[in-house]
Amino acid sequence: MSQQIIIGIWLGLAIIAANLPWLSERWLFVIVRQGGQAKPFWLRLIEWGLLYALILAMGFGFEYKAAGTVQAQGWEFYTATLCLFMVGALPGFVYRYQLRRLLAQAGW
Repeated sequence: MSQQIIIGIWLGLAIIAANLPWLSERWLFVIVRQGGQAKPFWLRLIEWGLLYALILAMGFGFEYKAAGTVQAQGWEFYTATLCLFMVGALPGFVYRYQLRRLLAQAGW
């Protein structure tokens, strides 16, 4: 598999992972909350952070597999990737906290 395809797959997985906590009511997509309550924001944020760490680890794994070594990174790298992960999560966040409410008010 070429390196460009691997990068494309990884970016697609990152976008999907960034949006999953905002779209699912299950904790870690497995555990159903008691009483059918919606997940609180802080639980979604923890889940989002865990998915960020998973995607970052996958990226390091792909880099090691492709190059045989992992380049040392400074804090700037982690800040930039976290910001990109936040931007990727924007559609799910907007859907959860703004669009659903507007659609319910419109009767959809």
